[in-house]
Amino acid sequence: MSAFDYRSFDDRRQHSQSAKAALLAKFKARPPADDPEVIAKAKARAEIAQAREERARERETARIAAERKAAEEKRLREEAELSARLAREAAELAAAQERKSAELALKKAQRDARYAARKAKAKR
Repeated sequence: MSAFDYRSFDDRRQHSQSAKAALLAKFKARPPADDPEVIAKAKARAEIAQAREERARERETARIAAERKAAEEKRLREEAELSARLAREAAELAAAQERKSAELALKKAQRDARYAARKAKAKR
C-alpha cells in the first residue's frame, strides 16, 4: 500500500485537468489524414507489412518443403528397412527349410542304415 497522499482534492483535480489538456493538445497537433507525410508513412508501413507477409509465406513454403522431404526420406528409409527385413526373413526361412530337409535326409539315411543292418543280421 502506498504512503498517504498529502495532496489536496484541488491539486488532484488540477493535475487531472492539465493531463487532459495535454492529451487534447497532442491530438490537435497531429497532422490531418490527407497530409503527404502521413500518406508516405502509411505507404511505407504497408510496404513493410507486405514484405513481412511475403517473408512469412516464403518461410512457410520452405517449412512445408522440408517436412515433405523429411517425410519422403522417412518413407524411403522405412521401405528399405522393410525390404531388408523381408529379405532376411526369407533367407532365414530358406535356411530353416534347408536344415530341415538335411535333417530329414540324415534321419532317412540313419533309418536306411538300421534297416540294412537288420536285413544283414537276418540273412546270417
